[in-house]
Amino acid sequence: VQVRFENRSCFVGAFVLGDSVLLGSIPLEDMDLVLNPRLEQVTVNPQSPNIPSAVVMRTAMGTGA
Repeated sequence: VQVRFENRSCFVGAFVLGDSVLLGSIPLEDMDLVLNPRLEQVTVNPQSPNIPSAVVMRTAMGTGA
C-alpha cells in the first residue's frame, strides 16, 4: 500500500482488520513525520520540510576470531 501525506510517501504492508486505520511508527519515521499529541496533529518535520531525513546507526561487525 502506498501511504501519502503532504509531500511525502512510503510503501507499507497492510492488514484489513475492521474499519479502523492504524499507522505504525515505521511509516511515520520513513516519511519523517512528527506527532503533536496536544494538538492531535501529524505534521512534516519542520527541521526537514522539503526532504525526509533519518538517523542512521552503524554497528560494528565482529571478525569472528
